[in-house]
Amino acid sequence: MRINLFLISILFVLIGCKSSKTITISSDEIKETVIYLSSDDLAGRNTGTIGIENAAEYIESQFKSFGIKPYFETYRDSFKTKDLDAFNIVGYIEGTDSKLKNECVIISAHYDHIGYANAVDNDSIANGANDNASGTSTVIAIAKYFAAKKKNKRSIMFVLFSAEELGLLGSDHLAKRLKSENINLYSMLNFEMTGAPLKDRDYVAFLSGYDLSNMAIKINEYVGGNLIGLSEIAKKYNLFVASDNYAFYKEFGLPCQSLSSCDLSNYDYYHHVDDEADKLDYDFMASLINKIIPAIEKMCDTPTKEIVMYE
Repeated sequence: MRINLFLISILFVLIGCKSSKTITISSDEIKETVIYLSSDDLAGRNTGTIGIENAAEYIESQFKSFGIKPYFETYRDSFKTKDLDAFNIVGYIEGTDSKLKNECVIISAHYDHIGYANAVDNDSIANGANDNASGTSTVIAIAKYFAAKKKNKRSIMFVLFSAEELGLLGSDHLAKRLKSENINLYSMLNFEMTGAPLKDRDYVAFLSGYDLSNMAIKINEYVGGNLIGLSEIAKKYNLFVASDNYAFYKEFGLPCQSLSSCDLSNYDYYHHVDDEADKLDYDFMASLINKIIPAIEKMCDTPTKEIVMYE
């Protein structure tokens, strides 16, 4: 009987180890996504074009393959901008906790770009690899991770915004829609230009609106290191109001901030035709994603809302 109990205990340990197996995001899968989204075939992913339609279908197919459900009837949150049809892509993983699942964490990035820019060597396609195929690939990878784990206590909404380059229109539309539906938002972490490492910093990435909340401090606490810092350059140019987090901050008054590794001091191809896939550092991107995931897990699982605005 003792032998049987011993064998059973070993079996449970092995099962537990298998179920808690570490999931690591690889640089190859990040690169594959960026290469597709920033390919010439998508012609810069401008809002209202066939290129962004193809990008949307790609994101939808990824979400579907992961088992991520649409938040609305479909993955598309549609809106009009002038005479153009536009749509955000919204996926959803419901939380596992009976109470905490009523609270939501948003993980987001914009997937559109500007289409074309000033020609260089007869190339006028603004491929938008860093801006923002990098952020889009980051959100897709994080979505894949949480869909595989299925252990987040709070619900997670994965959002890819359109019409960011036209004036943050997609995020403005969705923020107002979710506010009208009384979503119980906890926080929002938006990813913007994560394809190149910062230079001469003692942190890996910066958080826009660093001084507005304790999000950066809590992320560093959750990961046990100095992952997030304050970029004085980002603060100088007020990048907090220049990305999709801002609409949610305005509507909800909650910690809604953007994480980036590019404050325009370390990447020369902003809105440039040479913002192409071969310019990005995929080992860096994968490392950043694998480091930030444990922080997002903590955000989803803490018994109380630890990330708060400063008064």
